[in-house]
Amino acid sequence: MKNIEKRKLKNSVFKYSTVAIAILALLPLFFIIFYVFRKGLPVINWEFLTSVPKSIGESGGGILNAMVGTLMLVIIASAIAVPIGIFAGVLISEHPDNIISKMLNLSVEILQGIPSIVIGLIGYIWIVRQMGHFSALSGGITLSIMMLPMIIKHTKETLELIPDTLKESAYALGIPYYNTLLKVILPSGLSGIFTGILLGLARIAGETAPLLFTAFGNSYLNVDILKPVAALPLLIYNYATSPYQEWHKISWGASCILVIFVLTLNIISRLVIKKWKIKY
Repeated sequence: MKNIEKRKLKNSVFKYSTVAIAILALLPLFFIIFYVFRKGLPVINWEFLTSVPKSIGESGGGILNAMVGTLMLVIIASAIAVPIGIFAGVLISEHPDNIISKMLNLSVEILQGIPSIVIGLIGYIWIVRQMGHFSALSGGITLSIMMLPMIIKHTKETLELIPDTLKESAYALGIPYYNTLLKVILPSGLSGIFTGILLGLARIAGETAPLLFTAFGNSYLNVDILKPVAALPLLIYNYATSPYQEWHKISWGASCILVIFVLTLNIISRLVIKKWKIKY
């Protein structure tokens, strides 16, 4: 009986210690979100979301140019990274012993560990210097490189969880290999692939360093992908480091918008993962 009581006591101590440590680990996140919301929410209004920044010394202004620029960069990055990432994930899943698949696997692991500022420098050397100017296109291509590992990894892991019986059933009905992939395998793993895309978007949404070397920033509203564009992370960085109090307020409002966007993407991805796990 004494041993049983000791084991129960140890179990309770370990259980509550784990909960306490988990709460302590979450506290910094809650404090950050609370502080950003407390400073940023009072700044946000309709004018803030629908107007461009004012000149130095003028009060007011908004972040419309940064939101449009961020949307452009996300669309460009997604248009490049999503098809390439899905194709690479399918290749690794379907032909794991292929030399190209092994090289892709290694490249994904290495690419995930490369600092974003290094990827920004690579984007500057490979794209900006060749084009001769900063642009939304160079920023989008650079961000797509950062998205690729997430999409490839989630596509590969999702397709590996799909039962082989689905593929065998399609072959038994005489469906060609490419049709089996496009109409059976990929639709079955759509939720997991979509999760990888969302997590990739959440990662690039808050990146500043790569954009400093590629998109550069723009004080005006611009929709030309061959010209420099503003982005929320760039605007926050520039305004937060400025000596103007009015710009500090705008940077807090932009930070709040960015945090809400990233949190929304992560919550949606968690919900998709939950549905995916139940399904499989």
